[in-house]
Amino acid sequence: MEYIEKLIRLHLRPIALVDEVVTDSAIRRLIVNADEDLDDLILLCRADVTSKNPSKVSRYLENYEIVMNKVRDVREKDQLRAFQSPVRGEEIMKVCGIPPSKLVGDIKTAIEDAILDGIIGNNYEEAFEYFMKIKDDFLKEKE
Repeated sequence: MEYIEKLIRLHLRPIALVDEVVTDSAIRRLIVNADEDLDDLILLCRADVTSKNPSKVSRYLENYEIVMNKVRDVREKDQLRAFQSPVRGEEIMKVCGIPPSKLVGDIKTAIEDAILDGIIGNNYEEAFEYFMKIKDDFLKEKE
């Protein structure tokens, strides 16, 4: 019964997430709320499309595909964010001659952001080269 209640409670939410301006957090809330029943929820939503107009039916079904593409994109981004910089904090401290501090985290975050933004590849060589390029800017800010 809880399963059915959950699907009914959530069945109008996916169609509201079709707009271009939908945030990742809104998609993330749908993923969390639907949990392992997300595919069943989308199946219910698709089955709930009722119209005698074939173009309307087609448009609504395409909208659910758009929502599922957004779900896949958010899941992929979240997996990417779970990774850590190939250049570790200990190495940053050693090269820069600094103690454990917020600055170390800021440098690591800058490297991770560069990887996520596609500026550098997710490998040690490119990450270290990028670190060497940006470290002085961070150290100047510290002074």
